[in-house]
Amino acid sequence: MNKEITHPASTWLKLMAAMTLAALLPVTARADATLDKIKSRGNVAIGVLVNGGDFGSVDPQTRQLIGWNPELARKLAKDLGVGVELVPVQTATRTQFLIASKVDLLIASMELNPERAESMGYAPTPFYRVGGTALTLRNSGIAKWEDLRGKTVCVSQGSSFARPLDTEYGAVTKGFKSSADSLLALKGGQCVAAVHDSTLLQPLVRKGGEWADYHAPIADEILPADSVVWTRKGETDTITAVDRVIQSWHRTGWLIETEKRLGITPPQPLLQELHKKFQGS
Repeated sequence: MNKEITHPASTWLKLMAAMTLAALLPVTARADATLDKIKSRGNVAIGVLVNGGDFGSVDPQTRQLIGWNPELARKLAKDLGVGVELVPVQTATRTQFLIASKVDLLIASMELNPERAESMGYAPTPFYRVGGTALTLRNSGIAKWEDLRGKTVCVSQGSSFARPLDTEYGAVTKGFKSSADSLLALKGGQCVAAVHDSTLLQPLVRKGGEWADYHAPIADEILPADSVVWTRKGETDTITAVDRVIQSWHRTGWLIETEKRLGITPPQPLLQELHKKFQGS
């Protein structure tokens, strides 16, 4: 006859704790192995946002990805000692690409906020600071954020600007798959303004052309926040390696030089601040 085996309560609790720890260990090992995988295959896949403008676009002649985000991704891979695969991502899907391991890292005009930090990891040293601005027709009468109350505003799906626009300024936000779709909707009269990163909209205003009838009249940016390189949660080795590289960019002034070379204006004061901070380190 089989005899049932019983455990005292304390033994049972220890057994359960051991089983829980054993279940967690493989997950932790997989997460921490990302940097080793990158180095073993000699390649890192980086998701980059290329929604037009100085921060990321497609060269019409070569079809190569150009601008701030692609340049930083290539430099990051080089400084990590590996090759790079640039993966274009959209605002609405960039987070899913990272979490689903379709990319190893994100450099995707994706600023740091508490909600994103809950679900993803990131290198703590920022490489830029960006806020949102509004693009409107010159005759729209919009001069401050409060003027958007009760009016339809176009944004990208997943944009962090949607919440303050809705809750603080009473706007009626309408989300689109990409910033290009949002801007097309603005042109089509579906909204009174489109709100996106200032780094996307300000170059449009400067260049004029098809946007000659539009301007960015609101001086202060909404939700200015640090731009960081994103990783999956818990990838401490990867975070450490990436952060070390970003600090070296500030120390040498490479980011300031790159900003000038790409003609990004106005210059971001954060770059000068962090250059001075890390120069002595």
